[in-house]
Amino acid sequence: MKQEAPAPSDQSAKRWWTLPVVSLAQLMVVLDATIVNIALPSAQQDLGMTDADRHWVITAYALAFGGLLLVGGRVCGALGHRRAFTIGLVGFALASALGGAAGNAGTLFAARAGQGVFAALLAPAALSLLILTFTDARERGKAFGVFAGVGAGGAALGVVAGGLLTEYADWRWCLYINIPMAAIALIGIPMILRDRPSGDLRNLDVPGVLLSAAGLVALVYGFTQAEPHGWGDPKVLALLIGGVLLLALFVLVEAKSPKALLPLHILVHKARGTAFVSVCVMFIAMFGFYLFVSYYTQTILGYSPVKAGMTLLVNAVSTTVGAMLIAGKLHRKVSANVLIAGSLLSAAAGMAILTQLEVDSSNVFWVYLTPSMILTGIGLGTLLAAATNMATAELDYTEAGVASAAYNTVQQVGAAFGTALLNSIATSVTTSYLKDHGNRPEAFNAGTVHGYTVALWVAFGVLVCGALAVALFAKGGGRASRAEGEAVPETSGASY
Repeated sequence: MKQEAPAPSDQSAKRWWTLPVVSLAQLMVVLDATIVNIALPSAQQDLGMTDADRHWVITAYALAFGGLLLVGGRVCGALGHRRAFTIGLVGFALASALGGAAGNAGTLFAARAGQGVFAALLAPAALSLLILTFTDARERGKAFGVFAGVGAGGAALGVVAGGLLTEYADWRWCLYINIPMAAIALIGIPMILRDRPSGDLRNLDVPGVLLSAAGLVALVYGFTQAEPHGWGDPKVLALLIGGVLLLALFVLVEAKSPKALLPLHILVHKARGTAFVSVCVMFIAMFGFYLFVSYYTQTILGYSPVKAGMTLLVNAVSTTVGAMLIAGKLHRKVSANVLIAGSLLSAAAGMAILTQLEVDSSNVFWVYLTPSMILTGIGLGTLLAAATNMATAELDYTEAGVASAAYNTVQQVGAAFGTALLNSIATSVTTSYLKDHGNRPEAFNAGTVHGYTVALWVAFGVLVCGALAVALFAKGGGRASRAEGEAVPETSGASY
């Protein structure tokens, strides 16, 4: 029988200090997924990277982070979430220092992989600490709103910070910036809940570890290779098919394992299933959206990297509003499924506005970019606040780490797939356009914009289909629609 959540008055007043500390760590992890994108040309020139190898600055982080998240979730539970959080912070800062001081490409690639390894420990530990600290339903809504707002806005802020640091400082500061952020978070660790380790690493599900890591790495790497080489490339097909087969085998192994890395009841829980699907759908659409906005503003409108990044601030602010204000006000008044479906439709409306762009459109910032940024930002922020709450519903404290890791894994896979899918669609449509209209400069710009708009129509369709799927879940009623009001069980053996 589950224990009742303690009343807020029975918990230490220090619990609210947990929120800014774990949110800062979450911001670090999300920032590093995008902050180096704008800095990449400068890093390539400085370190003498080839065009064929430069993608490893992005790919090394994505593979290590996405491939090891499930393992990280289990490890942070075994070590204790606060201890794992501390190790993750220190390791992330050290890897960032190594990358910032890199004298050659190999060192930078290794440092980025190291960041991904420690991020795979840090991200589930941060969310788990939030789950274990805020057990009252009303407080959870507020806390998850702030946490989601920081995480969701981090992707856009990464582009802004990358442009500012590269133009006014040096590309290396895109990595060094993590050191003071980690130091501030470390100062706040004594204020965080101290939890009891939940297991022994000697009982780790080794087959599950190997299958999940290999499957996720193959899948994410396959996505990163699909855009430059094509979805029909033998290497890409082998990676994608191999990744799916490995993950299917992982599910079969976990179903029979008494010490499963990822207990399957975590995935088949209706509220969590809805949260995982909706987040995956949103990330498929939004990461392609960020890429197109960055490319469009710089290549078509002629914005500088800083100005292009600043454009995304509208989205970051709207994301925070969606997560902290809209979701925070509505999470106990509107069912989670309705809130999530509305969020997906808001983002879809933002995508639809940009599909109307043409190469000679006037007043682009005010007529197209600003309303699109507002609608997609509100949709993203509101969804993440609601979905984070749903994904952590009815969890025993021993499962917080692995459930948090699964939630982060869904985000990473969705982002990788969405970037590859939408970018390849845009590229193929542009290529086809140029074949029909010639390779003149004016045709190139028109073809590029046409490729973006077609890909954004696809993103629009993905979001609408996601909203319909959530609506169908809602028809079943039950716990999935009420999960936002439930408290988590009391944390056994926890103290400050």
